[in-house]
Amino acid sequence: MSAVETIHVDGVWRPAASGAQREILDPADAGTLAVVAEGGADDADAAVAAARRAFDSGSWSRTPVEERAALLHAVADLLRRDRETLALIESRDTGKTLEEGRVDVDDVTRAFRYFADLVVEDSGGRVVDAGSADIRSVVVHEPVGVCALITPWNYPLLQASWKIAPALAAGNTFVIKPSEITPLSTIHLMRLLVEAGLPAGVGNLVTGAGEPVGARLANHPEVDLISFTGGLASGTKVMAAAAPSVKKVALELGGKNPNVVFADACATEEGFDTAVDQALNAAFIHSGQVCSAGSRLIVEESLRERFVAELARRTARIRLGRGTEPGVECGPLVSAQQLARTEAYVASALAEGAILRSGGSRPAPAANRPATGFFYAPTVLDRCHRQMRVIREETFGPILTVETFRTEDEAVALANDTEYGLAGAVWTGDPSRAQRVAGWLRHGTVWINDYHPYLPQAEWGGFGKSGIGRELGPSGLREYRETKHVYQNLAPRPVRWFAG
Repeated sequence: MSAVETIHVDGVWRPAASGAQREILDPADAGTLAVVAEGGADDADAAVAAARRAFDSGSWSRTPVEERAALLHAVADLLRRDRETLALIESRDTGKTLEEGRVDVDDVTRAFRYFADLVVEDSGGRVVDAGSADIRSVVVHEPVGVCALITPWNYPLLQASWKIAPALAAGNTFVIKPSEITPLSTIHLMRLLVEAGLPAGVGNLVTGAGEPVGARLANHPEVDLISFTGGLASGTKVMAAAAPSVKKVALELGGKNPNVVFADACATEEGFDTAVDQALNAAFIHSGQVCSAGSRLIVEESLRERFVAELARRTARIRLGRGTEPGVECGPLVSAQQLARTEAYVASALAEGAILRSGGSRPAPAANRPATGFFYAPTVLDRCHRQMRVIREETFGPILTVETFRTEDEAVALANDTEYGLAGAVWTGDPSRAQRVAGWLRHGTVWINDYHPYLPQAEWGGFGKSGIGRELGPSGLREYRETKHVYQNLAPRPVRWFAG
């Protein structure tokens, strides 16, 4: 296969219709990692047409649910086989550590298996009692149709699985557009789908930019559902583009996530160590380029000095470098644009009165950290307040801000004072307080004395401007289904409503 044949339409790998190509950069040194096809609107149209034909033919939607599930399990087996290959691709393409890449592949494998099992369990429909033995009334689920799936650059493989697995399980066809910055693992996943036996046209891939490819998928009249994960500004454009055709829309648009630490969580040395360690994990996994990153530390005032001092000490010791190198704990940012964005946020925070406790600059070059790479030191900003831009906006970088509270009500008010509502955490040694605060937080996922774990069987999504709909769990399958009521009269006779 040629390096530029990365568009997959109707079972065939091909270059872009225009012949255009794009270089994919290695974020660790800004060198060329790969060359892919740069698709356009014509490629998107061809992919949608193929998906439409495949859906209307019933080649997948009418396949018995057990066979659809078997294919998903086959893909999971192939993912396990290619675990190291995919982890390396994901690490080099996104900059994350190799171990994070392995975790991603394992999570993707679990997602495919989960939806394979769920669709078999949840395929029988629901009998409705109509109050008469002569009436058979059943509520059934059918696939939505052609699904356009648009994924982000930070977790390209993981987010692809959260969309592709339930879409296929439900019997849909799809066109997927990965981020133009990090498309490589999605290309490999498409190859695995083909290897597993996915019929031609059921799954289609177009590599290219959001404009024009994503925009065309969003407004295409033959697309029945669009699922988008990305930034708020792009998400609102997708929603507006989808409105004229009244297609189903599912959006996951990020968050500004609070990590609330009460002093009683740190009453012991073990409790203190755990809370500090988890605050680092919350903020700096994948260099903070995580929609659910705990970038807002909200700590009880009496604990602030001790907690922030230890947090800053450990932050300064984070080993930064190329994600594939042994011992590296934090890789580069994904692009020069993301690096510049991070620098701008730190500069604005300092100008608005924040106190720099750690980081705040590009690190010195090293053997595994070329000067041309997009590296930025993990940064802790103390004495932050709600008027700061760094507090209000999703920074999507290795920036941890510190705010303080004195009362439980103040902690909840600070945590909920955001346009977003994706995720948050509360740390406390008081079980009653834990449940009380978790109940008051307006976020789609709330962790108690933990941060970041998720389960494929539990829904993921947010309140407010964090999006619409849910991924994972039973609701993640329902997003890709239409509900139909079938009412059958077993003994029809005249109604005699009209005299005749």
